[in-house]
Amino acid sequence: MFIDRFRSYLQFEKRYSAHTVSAYVTDLQRYHTYLANHGLTDADADHRDVRSYFADLIEAGQSPSSVNRHISALRTYYKFLNREELIHNNPMPKVRVLKTPKKLPVVINEEKLISLLDSRELFPEGFEGLRDLLVLEFLFGTGARRAELVSIEEKDVDLYNKTVRVLGKRNKERLIPLNRSLLLLLKEYLEEKKAQPFENKTSFLIVTNSGKQAYPDLVYLIVKKYLSLITSQQKKSPHVLRHTFATSMLNHGAELNDIKELLGHAGLAATQIYTHNTVERLKLIYKQAHPKA
Repeated sequence: MFIDRFRSYLQFEKRYSAHTVSAYVTDLQRYHTYLANHGLTDADADHRDVRSYFADLIEAGQSPSSVNRHISALRTYYKFLNREELIHNNPMPKVRVLKTPKKLPVVINEEKLISLLDSRELFPEGFEGLRDLLVLEFLFGTGARRAELVSIEEKDVDLYNKTVRVLGKRNKERLIPLNRSLLLLLKEYLEEKKAQPFENKTSFLIVTNSGKQAYPDLVYLIVKKYLSLITSQQKKSPHVLRHTFATSMLNHGAELNDIKELLGHAGLAATQIYTHNTVERLKLIYKQAHPKA
């Protein structure tokens, strides 16, 4: 098979994120297991075989969005094989993506979140508490993705110009302004981090209790721990803070195109979903305030 070459293609030519590369490779390995069990290869499989594979995924309980990611992975894979002239068939044009229900972004109540961030007594004293608070403040204050946060280095933070440089998907850079409370917290955290007796100093901004670069699951656990103090909703992930950032910006008058730039979206289509939350909020206000509602 050609998985290693495909992985390099995704990393260095397509410049996909590490998360996407890992997901595509995992999907491809599962597909190859299916082919092997049916005595097939990439070159043998036609659209009927591929459809049968996706039917198996659905029967196994995969959601439509997960199956669609498999479809995307295989489309990219077969295009790569054809481009490299490794095989000459492509079964994917006859495969259609599944319809998925539109889901509104899940957000945290803004007042409760700000109250949490202003309650320093809820965070442990010393380095760990500062680190945890910074993770929450940074995600809500910048709208950064979890993978972006753990990749930020100290040199990316410009305290003088009050900005942070973020490397997003496909290595696209963007500058995000730092609000006053986040700026003050960053200064305090960097001083505390510098004073820690870590054996191996690292240039990454967010680190573990032992001073190593923070890993994505650590950020997830931190966010889930503290959001559990203010909400009982099921989703308490770092991405919820990204959604909350965008929705709050829109509710307070920011232009959609500006939010797009701050989030690092390639186009407006991905950003427009936040307008639905704002419409729902306006409906609620109307219902509460209008005498004939």
